[in-house]
Amino acid sequence: MGLLGLSERPTEIASLQAVAAVGQGKLIETYTQTLRSHRIQCAQILLTAHDLSNRERYLNTRNTLLTLLDWGVLPIINENDTVSVSELHTTFGDNDRLAALVANLFDRPLLILLTDVDGLFDRDPKDPEAKLLPVIERWSPDLMQMAVEKSSGRSKGGMSSKLKAAKMITASGGNAIIANGDREDTLRQIFAAQETGTVFLTQEYLTARKRWLGFAVQTKGRLILDEGAVNAVVKKGRSLLPVGITDADGVFDRGEIVSIVDPQNVEIGRGLTNYGLRDVLRVCGKKTAELHGILGQNVYTEVIHRDNMQLFD
Repeated sequence: MGLLGLSERPTEIASLQAVAAVGQGKLIETYTQTLRSHRIQCAQILLTAHDLSNRERYLNTRNTLLTLLDWGVLPIINENDTVSVSELHTTFGDNDRLAALVANLFDRPLLILLTDVDGLFDRDPKDPEAKLLPVIERWSPDLMQMAVEKSSGRSKGGMSSKLKAAKMITASGGNAIIANGDREDTLRQIFAAQETGTVFLTQEYLTARKRWLGFAVQTKGRLILDEGAVNAVVKKGRSLLPVGITDADGVFDRGEIVSIVDPQNVEIGRGLTNYGLRDVLRVCGKKTAELHGILGQNVYTEVIHRDNMQLFD
């Protein structure tokens, strides 16, 4: 915007992408010049959501990053705003989500999200009685209510997006820190293991495939479950059978990722479906013994096998 003399953020997609095309070159040039004085080489990597939704591209991105790090090169990662279009579901939504998805390419990462406040407070930081929460060991429903948003004409996201990113990381084996990026010593304190900002501790460990399945993929549809199926999948660790599905929507084929939702329309997980939408609608609510008569010989007992499913907290 500065290079083009713009005082306000454009609203049209073509204008936004044109501004991004100008800015990306200047951004990596600035990084290169700044890091050169520290004898550090950097590389620019521009991603769209589709790059991480596709399993092959996801692994290629991971391998590229690992190679750069092995060579001592610092990757500078940004969304490819010149080609990403939200209407086509190719955007990440904000850089906090992008950061979490990139961090989840690695085992047990530490995600550091820098903002303009000292961390997560129990209320509006402007309140004199507000207290910084130094450690979050377990997630609770009221955490998101503590997020206080500030409007900006140049940025997307806010504290709520940072909390969602932190939750994504801790749900899949990593830790996260939200801290003040306006302070010059913040990163030094973090690397020295000094108490800084708010630390979010890991909740469980997931394999790389489960991380991709649960967080990186753009879903193509939904399977709506009855209470019995929710109980079987969530509490008993069972696969999803046709009898527990009440309805389905979207546009998906066999082998694609779909959302699994409960009767209240709350997403409880995602999975790799063995059936396309047309066949799901034919067999939903049916018992296993009825499948051959409906679909013929080549049938799967499960619509989603437990091994191909990732549940959310």
